[in-house]
Amino acid sequence: MDTTRKAGGRDILRQVAVISATCFMLVAAMVGVGLFGGTAVQDLQGGALDADASYLAPARPAFSIWTPIYIGLVLYAVWQALPGQRVNPRQRAIGWWIAASEVLNGCWLLAAQFLNLPATVAVIFALAAVLAVTFRVAVRAPGDGVVSAVLVDGVTGLHLGWVTLATVANTAAWLTQTAPADWADAAAVFGIAVLAVVALIGVALGWRGRGRLAPALALAWGLSWLAVGRLSDEPASAAIGVTAVTVAVIVLVAAVVFRLSRGARRA
Repeated sequence: MDTTRKAGGRDILRQVAVISATCFMLVAAMVGVGLFGGTAVQDLQGGALDADASYLAPARPAFSIWTPIYIGLVLYAVWQALPGQRVNPRQRAIGWWIAASEVLNGCWLLAAQFLNLPATVAVIFALAAVLAVTFRVAVRAPGDGVVSAVLVDGVTGLHLGWVTLATVANTAAWLTQTAPADWADAAAVFGIAVLAVVALIGVALGWRGRGRLAPALALAWGLSWLAVGRLSDEPASAAIGVTAVTVAVIVLVAAVVFRLSRGARRA
């Protein structure tokens, strides 16, 4: 029996769950950014999440990446709800994971608005883990056209790449608020060490993602704005700024090399 040709209640439930998760994420985003009378994100938690609150925070323009991510997730929710996608094996494999990532996305904004920094760190680590699994499922499940490549691989990759760096920034914001003041003397050393780990993660994403460029582009975007923040704003650190640029280049080059090498093997 060809199960890919038969739609059932679980398929419809999955489609509804993705739409519901998308709606929750959008409402949480509006609440989280203060559209309903709350506090703007940069002012939450006593300003701990602002661009000048820690050495590993990107400059504010970096956060504009949420626009294509959110647009992509909304378009994905609409597209996956089409009857033709109901029994698509790739949707069956990945739909629940994308829904989970959207719920956690919204929960982070609510945690930032109503809870505390440790809660935001816990949620963003969970979000990063779910996105890593989602991306891996997307890599393993065969693609079926340009739309799938853009709305699944592209959007998930952007989401994962950005959240990878956002996890670092969020954790740095928490530690900045709680660590002893004399830790600031070693901020450059710690910052460079953390960025070295980000470089390893970025290279690993390029390798495990078989040369998919979206995670590398998102990471490089965030790292570039982190460099701008440290080289032109407070807290200033030329060492961290230069390291961030270097890591951005490494991550991009690695993704391109993995992509070209994979293409060469196919030729």
